[in-house]
Amino acid sequence: MYISITKQHLDTTFSQSSSDFVDYLEKENEGKGLDQQEQFFDQNHDRIPPEQVVKEIDGNTAKLKKQEPKFYSITINPSQRELNHINNDPKLLKEYVREVMKDYAASFHRDNPVSVDSIKYYAKLEYERTFKGFDRQVKENQVYRAQIVKLENEIRKVERGEVAGNAKTMQNDIAMLNAQIPHRIDGKVVVQGMKKPGPQTHVHIIVSRKDVSNRFSLSPGSKYMASESKLNGKMVKRGFRRDQFYDNAEKRFDTMFKYKRNFVESYQARKTYIHDPKIYFAHLLGLPTNERSAAFKLMGTAGVHIPKLNIPTNKVEAALQAIKQFKKVIDVAKSSSSIGI
Repeated sequence: MYISITKQHLDTTFSQSSSDFVDYLEKENEGKGLDQQEQFFDQNHDRIPPEQVVKEIDGNTAKLKKQEPKFYSITINPSQRELNHINNDPKLLKEYVREVMKDYAASFHRDNPVSVDSIKYYAKLEYERTFKGFDRQVKENQVYRAQIVKLENEIRKVERGEVAGNAKTMQNDIAMLNAQIPHRIDGKVVVQGMKKPGPQTHVHIIVSRKDVSNRFSLSPGSKYMASESKLNGKMVKRGFRRDQFYDNAEKRFDTMFKYKRNFVESYQARKTYIHDPKIYFAHLLGLPTNERSAAFKLMGTAGVHIPKLNIPTNKVEAALQAIKQFKKVIDVAKSSSSIGI
């Protein structure tokens, strides 16, 4: 499970309105009949039209300055393993989203607890993802594609008589490179913009910066995690507990659907990796045999090559000898967005 929170973009190329973002979220509905279109939903209602979403979000911005975000975007990205666990059921995913938004509300650090009924939000399921330029498969294929394009340009120069060369040899080189391209789907080379295979369902949520009364600001992007400050001579609570939100959202899925989460899938593991890789890998190598095997399998599915190691896992010091080797392959996978850690 990977959950992100992003503030509204407010530079010169973006509108102050939520309309651009809502239009973007309507992209999968293009060319579909009304009965086939995916609609927005909130805590209590389904089939909310996009026009209402724009009207409600744009109309809930009292006293916000032009340079302040009017809304935030929350994206919930279940893994394919998690989606398969719930049979990629949109009803279950909607149920989960509504529970997650309770956790979101409870994560605001306020004198008066914030409930989900105070939050103005609209969510939408999407079922497709496309390969981006930073995806590992696209980047690795691009090495071969670049060489092919270079050879094709050389062939055209040879045919025009601009340079000397053997066009037939170059064509053979192109055929060899085409055969070596590593990533294909149904025989087609993976390129940017191609749809990703398997279940890709994810959720976009647009949530207003202001509460439903349009009086109080609820910013999950606050630099204050959970603190107090003096306002009009009185100490008041402020901030958003992001760690609490991410952790609770993950546990919510596990509890609701009886999902057995492996160490490498967890938010705490991802956080440990970032802050102290040695502890991360020591924990990974110290897992019980079946859990460690499952962890390596998950990492392999994500595109991480796991080196073969014969290490006595009951000895942390011996296990730590493998950390540098592991960290290298993990960092490569992380940089290409092939694994969520």
